[in-house]
Amino acid sequence: MNLTRFRRSRYLLPQIREFLADFGLAIAIAIMTLVSIWLHEVELKVLPVPDGLEPTVRRDWFVNPMGTPTWVWFAAMGPALLATVLVYAEQNITGRLVNSPEHKLQKGEAYHLDLLVVGVLIGICSLFGLPWLVGATVRSLNHVRSLATSEEVVTPGGETRERILHVRENRVTPLAIHLMIGLSLFLLPLLKTIPMAVLYGLFLFMGVVSMAGNQFLERLSLWLMDTNLYPSTHYIRQVPRWIIHKYTLIQLVCFGALAIVEMTPLAILFPLFIALLVPVRIWISRFFDPKHLAALDAEEEPEEEELQWV
Repeated sequence: MNLTRFRRSRYLLPQIREFLADFGLAIAIAIMTLVSIWLHEVELKVLPVPDGLEPTVRRDWFVNPMGTPTWVWFAAMGPALLATVLVYAEQNITGRLVNSPEHKLQKGEAYHLDLLVVGVLIGICSLFGLPWLVGATVRSLNHVRSLATSEEVVTPGGETRERILHVRENRVTPLAIHLMIGLSLFLLPLLKTIPMAVLYGLFLFMGVVSMAGNQFLERLSLWLMDTNLYPSTHYIRQVPRWIIHKYTLIQLVCFGALAIVEMTPLAILFPLFIALLVPVRIWISRFFDPKHLAALDAEEEPEEEELQWV
């Protein structure tokens, strides 16, 4: 996190600061892996990597769908429907977040094309028993933000926020990323030296970074905040406090239900519970003023929404 913040540091040359900030994750992984090797007296669980490129279980590379009993075709329809809902929701949620107005992207959206490509790739991967490809929300957001030029602004409430000025949109970086992922197969001996603790730290960092600016978490923090020190956001100025807390409580209950389902044997039904959020959202709209819901659902930052909400 300190390396990522180095871009706004006063030390070293601008080019060095940019390098440390852009490649902070890779530098941190390398440093901590070297530390684990240096402290070899401490046994750490490392990344389980196979010795070669082969299926996890003994089988042919090609999975012949015609080689299964007929009843399996029909039995698979239920899980397939749930998987379809999950892929559809994951892909569109990722696309929606990436194309958020705050990112100020100039290219046109390609939701249907992206979903088509993902669907075709899932079909191909299934024939070879390979993992499915879905929209990686956290990684996609971090990729967009790594290509962005941003500045710090002070909100009317006195808070400091990061505002994106523009994003360097290109096809080179995602292509290079996935080529390097493929080439990592030749680095299996090196990957075996990375401790799992380092990777868990990486995942934790990516999750924490992706929570920045999340309105749901901001509204949760209001429960413990002095009401006189509430930030001057658009929804606080437009919606009564008790309605904000009621809406947040409903969201928290839904989030808790999803978390419980994910941690139980009912996890296979997780896509179904995701889909049920739509009727839940429609149902609760009967108990809220449409203007209040419009303010709570809006994404504009306070400095960008004065004309719309005043």
